[in-house]
Amino acid sequence: MTRLVFLVEEKSMQATLDILLPKILPGMSFLTVPHEGKSDLQKSIPRKLRGWKIPGDRFVVVHDKDGSDCRDLKTHLNKLCRDADRHDVLVRIVCHHLEAWFLGDLIAVETAFSKTGLGEKQFNGKFRDPDSLTNASRELQRLVKGYQKLSGARAIAPHLDPECNCSHSFRSFVKGVRHLAASSESA
Repeated sequence: MTRLVFLVEEKSMQATLDILLPKILPGMSFLTVPHEGKSDLQKSIPRKLRGWKIPGDRFVVVHDKDGSDCRDLKTHLNKLCRDADRHDVLVRIVCHHLEAWFLGDLIAVETAFSKTGLGEKQFNGKFRDPDSLTNASRELQRLVKGYQKLSGARAIAPHLDPECNCSHSFRSFVKGVRHLAASSESA
């Protein structure tokens, strides 16, 4: 049986995916492996991919864009995977941070924190394209006083709708993961 293994930068992404993935891939086995930031993740990719010996496992690398050029970053991450002799790894870039995914579904944020009226802001101004926000964390903290990364991820993730999110990088992630799962099941 195929299992998807997600290599992620930090615990807040792990918490989000552990809650979100059963909605995206019902019944599919998965494992999320958090790292201590982007440099730890990048150092770990070749080592983990070379050393992983469980047959049938397929990999997804999830990395924040931060201030990087998206194409250059994806090329670099794909090269790390190829250098480890793995050409079947799905690489997805989160633009710019995980919080952009949350801002792409303000109804989920509204529900998680009982903040009436947030959902109405979704199609106004900056929230139409949350991936363009260079500091989504700060925007989320403005909307939800006292917002913390890990507890916030655990609160918002159960309410995220995989079918309705204004974040292009979120939609690309969902589409890519579903495609990888479907191709793994048919192989």
